[in-house]
Amino acid sequence: MAINTLFLTLEAFSQTGGIQKVCRSMAKVLLDGKTPEDTPKTLRMFSLCDQCNDVDERYIPRKYFKGFGYRKAFFGVVATWHAFRSKRIILSHIHLLPVVILVKLLAPSKRIIMLAHGTEVWRDIKGWKKIFLQHHVEIWAVSKYTKKKLEDKHGIAPHKINVLNNCLDPFTQIPERFEKPEHLLERYDLSADQPILLSITRLNSHELYKGYDMVIRCLPALVKDYPSLKYLIGGKADSQELARIKALITEVKMDDHVVMVGYIPDEELTDHFLLADIFLLPSRKEGFGIVFVEAAACGCKIIAGNQDGSTDALIDGDLGILVNPESINEIKQSITGYLTADKKKSRSLEVQKKALDAFHYNHYQTKVEHLLNPTHD
Repeated sequence: MAINTLFLTLEAFSQTGGIQKVCRSMAKVLLDGKTPEDTPKTLRMFSLCDQCNDVDERYIPRKYFKGFGYRKAFFGVVATWHAFRSKRIILSHIHLLPVVILVKLLAPSKRIIMLAHGTEVWRDIKGWKKIFLQHHVEIWAVSKYTKKKLEDKHGIAPHKINVLNNCLDPFTQIPERFEKPEHLLERYDLSADQPILLSITRLNSHELYKGYDMVIRCLPALVKDYPSLKYLIGGKADSQELARIKALITEVKMDDHVVMVGYIPDEELTDHFLLADIFLLPSRKEGFGIVFVEAAACGCKIIAGNQDGSTDALIDGDLGILVNPESINEIKQSITGYLTADKKKSRSLEVQKKALDAFHYNHYQTKVEHLLNPTHD
């Protein structure tokens, strides 16, 4: 049977992160396709870096997925062969463009779609990639900000870019109650009435724009009014960044107020959001920020930066506060405002509802199906 959709990714299951979550959700959407010509048998997903056994069959059955374990040449040959047999090819990343050059040259009518996330398309790119994007690729950008970057920096025509906001993972645990989990209070030696701030992100020495260091610099002033305040930072950290952050914590004398949590598995994310009084990540270069939507779905108070794709994730401030991520004073004032506000369950329910209305998997599925088949009723 001919392949209607070939979905090519760098990785989706062996690592965790925003792009990987997008790839998993996209795989399930393509599997769940409701148009007559789209059935599981017409879908193939190839991943350059994953192994075959990495696949999570909740998203796509093993028989429709192949991982190549970093075997680049083998991936290139097999992906190119299947691309010629496919109605359309969806690329999860700009690095995958070389796979489809020959395909487009020999089959000009072939539909090529590329997902555009954030910094990977904001930076300078090689001339041939820019020309190829301008003339031969349909782009689905995760935010209005990323779309604008593609237009301004690379001269991509606006009509060639559709905005497709990321969605909540279809298997996200949505809480019905908004109480701090006892097991996490015990794990971190906290009390239910302690003010708790939370950031969850990858701590990478090459990505010094996430803003958790700005939050740390706010703490000395905050603990004067909230002496029991704790700031939990979750996420994998490389050794260089971990050393930098620990040095900063010691420099501002906040060792007793900051907890480096480390990696938080997906099954514990919801409980950590419930633990927090405020989730904050005043980033300067967020392509979208699915973590904000995850936090909102748990009823969190949220603070994000106002200079990137975070504005899409917070629906232009509807789900939380957008701040200048380079202003320590503005971040501090927003934290103080939230901590002094009444803790109302109704507010958590309202934020949760808005997040689900805007970013539920079903909404995402409908949008993707429309983009794939714009004339289909």
